[in-house]
Amino acid sequence: MSAAETSRTFREAEHSRAVREMFGGIASRYDLLNHLLSLNIDKGWRRKVAGELRAVLDDVDASVLDVACGTGDLSLELASDAKASITGTDFCRPMLKFAQEKVDAAKLSIPLVEADAMELPFPNDSFSAATIAFGLRNLPNVENGLAELFRILKPSAKLVVLEFSQPVIPGIREAFNFYFTRILPRIGGLVSGSRGAYEYLPDSVRGFPPQKELAALMEIKGFVNVRFRNLTGGIAAIHIGEKPLVALS
Repeated sequence: MSAAETSRTFREAEHSRAVREMFGGIASRYDLLNHLLSLNIDKGWRRKVAGELRAVLDDVDASVLDVACGTGDLSLELASDAKASITGTDFCRPMLKFAQEKVDAAKLSIPLVEADAMELPFPNDSFSAATIAFGLRNLPNVENGLAELFRILKPSAKLVVLEFSQPVIPGIREAFNFYFTRILPRIGGLVSGSRGAYEYLPDSVRGFPPQKELAALMEIKGFVNVRFRNLTGGIAAIHIGEKPLVALS
């Protein structure tokens, strides 16, 4: 391994460690703040993700992996009216603890696996679909993360990404940026006791590829039929891609 590769690997490992510790520190307040700071709009966004996978969720033989599942909101949404099997995975144990409590309360069967999205413990071609909500931008290397998601999908399977994005409507863009950078860190810091976590949030969104760039990156990593739809004026976006039936040369 070259010195440059060693340095990159170290930086990525440090990024993952810091993100894991940060989310572990706010796990007990994570759900409250998510819904409060988004005015519950995030719940509707997750329903739209489930809608994109309706045919898969209605298939008793299908399996769906929810990556970076956090406290389990999307996993629960996917499983609420599904015949398919749903599995959630996250690398932050405190978040998974709260996810398990919610799964038990809902009396649903959702296996929860502690695992890093950069190195998932599943064989190639394992799942009929995969989702990742508000997790892709937290990975230390988005390209490698997409490659890992591609690996665990079966041929013709679908990936659905829900992520904060770049508002496209003038007025909404300015108001959102003001709220995201000035108001949200203050409220998040007061409620969670960790202002740094909520300063990280707008910083991570600013550094994440906007809609068209992320779609292009998914295509570079091998996904086909890639498309996206903006939600709430582009505050968030759903990106969809499919693993080709036959590997592209």
